[in-house]
Amino acid sequence: MTMDSTVLSAELTEDATRYPLDPLSGAEIEAAAAVITGSDYATPTLKFVMISLAEPAKTAALTFEGAQVPRQVFATMYDAAAKMIYEAVVDIDARVIESWTPIPGRFPSYLVEHMTGVEEKVREDPRWQEAMRKRGVTDFSLAMIDPWPAGYYGAGDHYDNSPLICRPLTFMRAAPSEHGYARPVEGLIVTFDLDKMVVLDIEDHGVVPLPPTAGNYDPRFMFDENNRPAFTEFRDDVKPIEITQPDGPSFTVDGWKVQWQKWSLRIGFNPREGITLHEVTYTDRGQTRHILYRGSLSEMVVPYGDTAPTHWNKNVFDMGEVGMGFSANPLTLGCDCLGEIHYFDGTVNDSDGNAVTIPNAICMHEEDFGISWKHTDFRTGEVEVRRSRRLVVSMICTVGNYEYGFFWYFYNDASIEVEVKLSGVLTTGAVEVESGEQPRWGKMVAPGIYGPNHQHFFNFRLDMSVDGTGNSVYEVDSIPEPDPELNPHHNAWITRDTLVASESDGARDWNWSTGRYWKVTNPSKKNELGIPVAYKLVPKDVVPVMVQEGSYIYDRARFLQHNLWVTKYDPAEKFAAGDYMYQSADVQGLPDFVADDAPLEDSDVVLWYTLGAHHIVRPEDWPVMPCAYTGFHLKPIGFFDGNPALDLPPSPPKACHGH
Repeated sequence: MTMDSTVLSAELTEDATRYPLDPLSGAEIEAAAAVITGSDYATPTLKFVMISLAEPAKTAALTFEGAQVPRQVFATMYDAAAKMIYEAVVDIDARVIESWTPIPGRFPSYLVEHMTGVEEKVREDPRWQEAMRKRGVTDFSLAMIDPWPAGYYGAGDHYDNSPLICRPLTFMRAAPSEHGYARPVEGLIVTFDLDKMVVLDIEDHGVVPLPPTAGNYDPRFMFDENNRPAFTEFRDDVKPIEITQPDGPSFTVDGWKVQWQKWSLRIGFNPREGITLHEVTYTDRGQTRHILYRGSLSEMVVPYGDTAPTHWNKNVFDMGEVGMGFSANPLTLGCDCLGEIHYFDGTVNDSDGNAVTIPNAICMHEEDFGISWKHTDFRTGEVEVRRSRRLVVSMICTVGNYEYGFFWYFYNDASIEVEVKLSGVLTTGAVEVESGEQPRWGKMVAPGIYGPNHQHFFNFRLDMSVDGTGNSVYEVDSIPEPDPELNPHHNAWITRDTLVASESDGARDWNWSTGRYWKVTNPSKKNELGIPVAYKLVPKDVVPVMVQEGSYIYDRARFLQHNLWVTKYDPAEKFAAGDYMYQSADVQGLPDFVADDAPLEDSDVVLWYTLGAHHIVRPEDWPVMPCAYTGFHLKPIGFFDGNPALDLPPSPPKACHGH
């Protein structure tokens, strides 16, 4: 713990008055599980996949302040003996099951026990042991076995022909706690039955020697001369930066409700999405104005571009197949977050329906962000400058080898930014050092180790409420003046607004050549210039999708084929790739959502925006990646009568001057 950071609050009391959108407490999770296990629906082989809040229906007022709403739970279960998913809605106040729905033909995401039980079972398999002996490995206790989701190989993996499976990957440590991802076991494919928790098959595509060098980042190992890169000691020129707020932070917290300067929002958390944000409003000169009703990560997928046997099926939906809430880290004071910190615990379930608390799963703090605005009157020398500040709400998730940080930034100019930070460790492959072979579908990062080409895509669901729910969406392009008579100097250009009238028009693509963005307007609310108020979505990182038609992942992740989708609000539509995509090859999610071609003009609209990271690996990504960043902005465009940050106070002189 560092002296320059402060914990303001780390937990919420169980007996606090719960708002209808507050995430489930541990007691509520276990109460719902008890109702289900005590019912006639329960079987000895029924396991809990996810238990989360069944969010109440949206109200016309876009808030539940003062409302009495029953607390309901949405639970998904899996019965391996019946090979069936079940969905249940439980009223935990009345202790009754409101609905029970079988979901045939689909597999669930990982159960918690799958993440912990696979490794030992694989180690015990004699076929796996024989394959490891061929590679010179005899101490099997040093093997790291990651239970990768199966992907989809073909008809043999289909629900009708297969149990629930995963395809674990093997890596070797040189010593306990040492970095095993530096020694990938190439060419060894395990197929594992998660229903019966047994190894089904072992494929060995030939021995590739384990890489000869270490790739450690732990101080206990990283200064060894065999490490890559090889350092002898820590740098000694890093002096402390201390963040102090003598009067405390500018935010206030009431349960899960946060108020900061003119922003108000509610924070949520569940096993699948992790952080969710609700009822985001901004107070404009005394008037509370709605902007975003609900914002969340909707799905993410990481398609790999390597056709080698160990890598071609790597196409993990980290959220839908694993769960970002389950993967959330307990954040460390002074390392993950710095300053005056408020933490929120995250509560998830295990496979038996017990509550599991992730301490400090969500971090909230303020950051100085440089200059908000400035002007110098060169005639008088008078200067006015204001500092920008942002409220940061974040979580960091570890999914196997990768770390993903999800950051929501709220600025004092009424803009919102979403940023994803990617770190952790590359998934690795091995090549024989002496052969001098260079991988065709990846890049070398150290002797004998390469990283396959891959991409990361994140779809965010934004349930907009720009001054209410009667919104319209326009695509805005900047183009040269089309009328030559009006453009005699060949310098004029205009903006062209294209209405997204219905869901058949709702799949949109970014255009670099026109500086395209999208705006959500409220046609019934106009600013003092007579223009409908709006917020715009500004793309920040758009990458070409390398997934190719004809591949299984093309259909499984069809949402990738467009940068933005616009749909009419439907509370049942939350996940861009569908509710259950594990081990399934068909098209689900957004293409289905737009199939009914619902009208979108002056309607309750939802934006689904996909951002990406294009990863051609480099030696500097090894052995642990420096953060890569990707994201997007939501900015007011005619929502206010002028710069909403104009009323920021000047900073006191002592805050701006050096010692």
